Amino acid sequence: MIQIQNLTKTYMTKRGAVTGVDNVTMDIKKGEIFGIVGYSGAGKSSLIRCINLLERPTSGNIIVDGKDLTSLKGGELRKARLKIGMIFQHFSLISQKTVYNNIAFALRAAGMNARDIDVRVSELLEMVGLAEKRNVYPAQLSGGQKQRVGIARALANNPDVLLCDEATSALDPNTTLSILHLLKDINRKLNITIVLITHEMNVVKEICDRMAIMQGGVVIEEGQVYDIFADPQQELTKEFISSVVSFNVPEQILSETEGLLVKLLFKGAMAGEGVVSDMLQKYQIKGNFLHGSIEYIQERPLGIFIMELKGEKATIAEALKYLESRATLVEVVGNGN
Repeated sequence: MIQIQNLTKTYMTKRGAVTGVDNVTMDIKKGEIFGIVGYSGAGKSSLIRCINLLERPTSGNIIVDGKDLTSLKGGELRKARLKIGMIFQHFSLISQKTVYNNIAFALRAAGMNARDIDVRVSELLEMVGLAEKRNVYPAQLSGGQKQRVGIARALANNPDVLLCDEATSALDPNTTLSILHLLKDINRKLNITIVLITHEMNVVKEICDRMAIMQGGVVIEEGQVYDIFADPQQELTKEFISSVVSFNVPEQILSETEGLLVKLLFKGAMAGEGVVSDMLQKYQIKGNFLHGSIEYIQERPLGIFIMELKGEKATIAEALKYLESRATLVEVVGNGN
């Protein structure tokens, strides 16, 4: 659906050339929700603005639904952009226009007649849950309601792609969750491809299918969200994931342990099975859970545990072999006191 090929975006500043996006290649599939994660300055916003040519790449190609946007100009480019909707962090609504007219504005710009505009705006307001707010002004809306208007406006011309640039970072956690659920519902109903820029891993964990981590304008890791959470390869990725899934055990607890400290990771159905309890009974060793949780990512369980094992050294070694045959990851992280 979206092919980004060797994309580079360079900015000229008083201090010279600065590379915002550095030779990025990426394929985003039809109908998926793809998250691009990075800290401020990583290049993620520059990348998303290049996808719809709000910023023209210095080099490389952007191919959307078979059309190379970088080769289009004038009317052809404007027509192609109609199939790419975009929502922004700070809503970008016109304060002097009602909710109805904020959405209708995009349709009038596309040349739709008044009767069809009224039908389409009514459909969109129902879709985002704001039918009763059609005649109010942005100042009368909450942040979440403003973003719902932004989503409706972005969907006005039936786009194939929806770009979201930090669309939830100005919202409180509960409102963020409601907006994410709305986006996921829209994705499922319309089969629209969503590209979501964020620095919050909770956002990615909640709705994305695949993701990429950016640093210094470069994609340093990419893959299925579940797989990256289960086995992150890069230190920055591990740092992001630790904000959502913590492996840390307080130092005071660690200082009081005497046995072997083991980190266990179980993927899929295995996360809900009694592997650890079976192991403790089978090998008659003592186990003490220090930390543990089962996270649900893409509706699949991921079990993460840190525990202390006590017993004969040889017996513990056998127990670890048993765990290795059942768990996705078994890692000794400490030897106690």
